[in-house]
Amino acid sequence: MRKLITLILVGVIPLSCSNWVQVTSSGTSVRLLTIQEAEGCDRVGTARAQTLGSVVGLERGAERLQDELSRIARNEAGDMGGNAIVPESVISDGRQSFGVYLCP
Repeated sequence: MRKLITLILVGVIPLSCSNWVQVTSSGTSVRLLTIQEAEGCDRVGTARAQTLGSVVGLERGAERLQDELSRIARNEAGDMGGNAIVPESVISDGRQSFGVYLCP
């Protein structure tokens, strides 16, 4: 039983440390802005990003979680025709909302 638990942890912990989300071709042109930086931009809509907040009961780091949520939102914004995102909520249960904008 201990060997099984050890094997599971050895396999899962490295996965929780890697970036699961890759930026797509449409997401590469999307920038992360502040609300002040987006003042001259047109709002396109909202991207709702969601990922795992913990893996096998272990909390994921806030910086890694924020990076992954931003990548998801960038991909979604690119698909919506936007070129910028602005965080509109705090991270809660692995979820965050972003405003999607089209900027000059």
